[in-house]
Amino acid sequence: MDDAQTRRLALLAMLWLAYFVLHSLLASLTMKSWVARHFPHQVPAYRLCFNMLSTLTLLPILWLMFRHSGPSLWAWTGAVSWLANGLALAALAGFVRSARYYDTSEFIGLRQWKSATHSIEDQESFRISPFHRHVRHPWYALGLILLWTRDMNAALLLSAVLLTAYLFIGAHLEEQKLIARYGEAYRHYMQRVPGLIPLPWKSLSAEEAAELVAEAERHSGACVTSERYNRRLDR
Repeated sequence: MDDAQTRRLALLAMLWLAYFVLHSLLASLTMKSWVARHFPHQVPAYRLCFNMLSTLTLLPILWLMFRHSGPSLWAWTGAVSWLANGLALAALAGFVRSARYYDTSEFIGLRQWKSATHSIEDQESFRISPFHRHVRHPWYALGLILLWTRDMNAALLLSAVLLTAYLFIGAHLEEQKLIARYGEAYRHYMQRVPGLIPLPWKSLSAEEAAELVAEAERHSGACVTSERYNRRLDR
């Protein structure tokens, strides 16, 4: 690998890291609270703008990754190729199937924008879908399958390593917010179900999932009541 390719890979790594920092900062409750204090009228559009910015800033990184891919490192062949592509197709099917359990309008930010929602918290309630009974972050897990079943070149391998690390870190950061919102119910969920890699001996039955959801709703309702009470006291 020549010096020019090494510099392009270094640039790719720096762009990914900058993207991760920006994405985490904008997704944090600290930044959302700052926007709510200084620009309250913009809060309903925050999630929508966040997703648009995330997509736009991702495009030049993907362009660099595919335009300057670097040397090929390995390619799946024979039966292994069939297995890798089969797993990738299964992951894509998993994305399509699991999407029915998400509120897409909420995820994109259209619901918050249309309903002029001023809360900085996500509005979707705590639910444990059939996928979530076996892994806490199904889309992250499916994304990892797609990443690591591809033929690898230098740029894709670098991106896969960095993205894998960020998914683990991002999952941890996201779960801190979920613990704050749902309390011990989410801690119990974390103890029972793995985060990104499904384990056959760690999963929930439908009944156990329903019990955790009910527990989380009780905690979330108590938090909302406490927050409203505190607001009245502040007045």
